[in-house]
Amino acid sequence: MTRVRALIRATILTAALLAVDGARAQLGSPEQAAATERDHAQMMAQLRIRRLRPGVTADAHAPDHANYDEALANPYPDWPDPLLTRDGRRVTTAAMWWRIRRPEIVADFEREVYGRIPPHVPAVSWALSASEVERIGATSVTASRVIGHVDNSADPAISVEIPMIVVKPQRHVAAMPVLIMFVLGRPAFPAPVSPSADEVARMNRALESLLAREDPALAQVFQHHPGWQPIATPPFFPPPRPPQDPIAHLVADGWAVALLDPTSVQPDNGAGLTRGIIGLVNRGGWRKPEDWGALRAWAWGASRAYDYLARDPDLDPRHIGIEGVSRYGKAALVAMAFDPRFYMVLIGSSGAGGVKPFRRNFGEALENLTASGEYHWMAGNFLKYGAADAAGGAKTAADLPVDSPELLALCAPRLTFVSYGSPAAGDALWLDQQGSYMAAVAAGRVFRLLGAKDLGVGDDYRHALKPAIGVGLLDGELAWRQHAAGHTDVPNVPYFIAWADRSMGRSHDGG
Repeated sequence: MTRVRALIRATILTAALLAVDGARAQLGSPEQAAATERDHAQMMAQLRIRRLRPGVTADAHAPDHANYDEALANPYPDWPDPLLTRDGRRVTTAAMWWRIRRPEIVADFEREVYGRIPPHVPAVSWALSASEVERIGATSVTASRVIGHVDNSADPAISVEIPMIVVKPQRHVAAMPVLIMFVLGRPAFPAPVSPSADEVARMNRALESLLAREDPALAQVFQHHPGWQPIATPPFFPPPRPPQDPIAHLVADGWAVALLDPTSVQPDNGAGLTRGIIGLVNRGGWRKPEDWGALRAWAWGASRAYDYLARDPDLDPRHIGIEGVSRYGKAALVAMAFDPRFYMVLIGSSGAGGVKPFRRNFGEALENLTASGEYHWMAGNFLKYGAADAAGGAKTAADLPVDSPELLALCAPRLTFVSYGSPAAGDALWLDQQGSYMAAVAAGRVFRLLGAKDLGVGDDYRHALKPAIGVGLLDGELAWRQHAAGHTDVPNVPYFIAWADRSMGRSHDGG
């Protein structure tokens, strides 16, 4: 086979394989499903759980549908008190919070919910891979791809490479704030620059020459069609980015952006627990019940991105934030809660495992996270709370020592923006927007104790009713806004920028 034909065939084959890989990533292969079931079963065996309660379905017409009736939503109305120590003492000072209560809450979340990071996780070394000057809207930026290599000398069979795109406005008057954004799939340059017309002409001449050498008759074809080009000359102006593009909003305001794919750190399935950073630390073996799950691993990846960004002299290490939507909204909240270096977080439509309380019987249930579909997000110990029959007895959400208000409390007094969309537009009731608002209200006392401002609506989370769609509570370090669009946080990004700028003492135009 000649070189040109081999090149063409390889290109087509690569595209086909990428399409197959994308489908597998969405649907999961039978082998992956089987490996996930084996991993789930061995964790149940470690915990001596004989049977788990089944999860619910989002379909309101199915026999096992989720509850969407507020009258039935609060079977466990007494939530843990974030300002009451284990031995029953009331937390009345900031010093008592930092010295006693906060470490207790962290330990409970690590042991029972998200898992512990092992003490000897391999180091990450970052290297610049490529860089170019781009234009996003009216803003000229430098976009760079960096790769974080995790030291895998302990198990060379498991490789963890973390690609990240860092976008920085070229014009700035001071060190820039940064928002790390979790994205699905390998992050790409946001506005890749096309080759110039002269460069395209050179490529066309080289390609025509290669094709003519492969088939001399093609030289006559090219002569008969002098205006046709194998590679079309790109238009002078690149296509504009959508007006709601969050990156465009951020760079126009003088922020830098870092795009990070969490699944490069840890695969998003139970079969992947023997790979990624969790598998590397365990050398391909099973997890123990207190080991970290994917959410904690993704948060760890964000912290390693922080390490890199904090060393960049163009960036402000005091003002680095984290953002994510849906499962990545959960991970963004976990990152903020456990790593006090993060200054701010935008939590988009996070649902169960994020801002939604486990004690609420509305939409997604705790049992959906203990069943085999999403259990890998959590520590193995979390399965105990979905157990119907176990050596340690049946447990429910009421047995959890902590819940989502405590997770939000771990973020205090830093900037914490809870974002949801409209169920009518696709941000499903499954996510429990009302319960998430109640959790934010319940966390408010900790923000106030630490000198920050909460939502400003009082402390009665049991009877708190979320504001109407489009009404934001944005005056404090703890903020809430539900927008009119669907399962995204994009409509809230301009509000987040203005809110964070005000806290950082920046003018709204990025000064």
